[in-house]
Amino acid sequence: MKTSELREMSDEQLQVTLKDASTTLFRLKIKSQTERLDVPSELAKNRRLIARIKTVQSERRRQAETGGVSAE
Repeated sequence: MKTSELREMSDEQLQVTLKDASTTLFRLKIKSQTERLDVPSELAKNRRLIARIKTVQSERRRQAETGGVSAE
């Protein structure tokens, strides 16, 4: 999922997506410890997705704190 797609989501949708990605990452980590993963790159993809979601959330928080004034 691209960052632009995440920015179009509402706060609630971001929260649900973050929860799903975190759950998936947890399951992949457990599976990687117990057996070989079919697609090992899924771990990195999920970590990056979680990082993107948290970045978008922090941008929104920062923008709300400054009163909507962007630094651009």
